[in-house]
Amino acid sequence: MVLPGKNCISCGRLTNEYTEFKCPQCGKSVIIRCYHCREISNTYKCTECGFEGP
Repeated sequence: MVLPGKNCISCGRLTNEYTEFKCPQCGKSVIIRCYHCREISNTYKCTECGFEGP
């Protein structure tokens, strides 16, 4: 059985290949980024503090 993935904060796609980490600025929000968005350095934005990163 394959567990459901998580949604990428950059592109919104559901994926099983992702990285999950806390916001580097506030440490409150969990950032989930898919493999593709990481590869192309797609930006993301923290939902708590508004920090934007590559």
